[in-house]
Amino acid sequence: MEMGRGIAGMMLVVLLVVGRLGEASLPAHEASRAGKMGGTARRAVRDAAPLERFEGVEPHMGTLVSITVYAPDAAAARVAFTAGFARIRELNAILSDYVPDSELNRVTREAVGTPVAISPDLFAVLKRSLRLSAATEGAFDVTQGPVIRLWREARTVKRLPDAAALQEAAQRSGYAHMTLDETRRTVQFDIPGMQLDVGAIGKGYAASEALAAVTRAGVRSALVAVSGDIACSDAPPGQPGWRIRIHDGSLTDATIPPILRLTHRAVSTSGNAEQHLDVGGRRYSHVIDPASRTGLVDDIIVTVVSRHGIDADGLDTAVGVLGVERGLALVERDHEAAALIVVRRDGTTTAKVSARMRALIGASEGTPVR
Repeated sequence: MEMGRGIAGMMLVVLLVVGRLGEASLPAHEASRAGKMGGTARRAVRDAAPLERFEGVEPHMGTLVSITVYAPDAAAARVAFTAGFARIRELNAILSDYVPDSELNRVTREAVGTPVAISPDLFAVLKRSLRLSAATEGAFDVTQGPVIRLWREARTVKRLPDAAALQEAAQRSGYAHMTLDETRRTVQFDIPGMQLDVGAIGKGYAASEALAAVTRAGVRSALVAVSGDIACSDAPPGQPGWRIRIHDGSLTDATIPPILRLTHRAVSTSGNAEQHLDVGGRRYSHVIDPASRTGLVDDIIVTVVSRHGIDADGLDTAVGVLGVERGLALVERDHEAAALIVVRRDGTTTAKVSARMRALIGASEGTPVR
């Protein structure tokens, strides 16, 4: 899984009055005991109790994962943290291409020419990835692992990948070579040497899944941030929504505020500020265009809001590759998605927003869109 994507880690900032800092872990026996303290009477007490803000931070997926909750007490917050971080760890073991024995890497080795059964989580990510690949005619493609690895190495050694090596890697890529069987929940590759990289969609999925785990643990107002991929549930007490920054405030268009108030949404941003390669006076993004096998050279920042992180995370990458016009058209066809696209060129900054983003901006001035 490609980590630390673009400017996401520093642009999507949660703005809250800091309450009490919660612990990020709980011994298993305490979590088990706390989880059994349900019942109508206890729920009634908690519903009536004032909620406090707690935050837990742990390193996962090559970045820092933050979980913010509003809970009646520290014990309830710790149970929620335990559930959320456990879900993140579980998904990292499934989706990471940095972990040699992850399910993703194992399946890539074993499913050549033969279908291999996979977990519901991996199937969900691959199914959504294939759908987005088809919708973008390959502009989004999680089978570009061989090409992406060459660009990772290039960022380390500070020089462009070898053209012949890129061409060879491209021959082992392509979403058309991956087949999913929904009935049997299997995946199969029809050429050897393929490598999957779900970094452009996996952290968004993880953020929303961790939020669901926190909700199941009894906390209804929470926010999960996996680097720049954010998922939130009910608003903090007394507020119309979570205050989430979508740009740095430098836009000249005053109709696009830097902060939205959101509930029950996922937000993801992709750009080239954090991960890039500078060679010969040109900056190459960590986001790869499958058609050219090259890192994006346009200074484009895409922020997408959707219902689930898997959609927001995949779309921000796809829009960056497609460019402004085709990218906006893709977002407009998705009735759940909204996008802000910022392009900087020759000292000029331009911003485009989708119709749904305009609606969210308008709603942010009053009642959040649900």
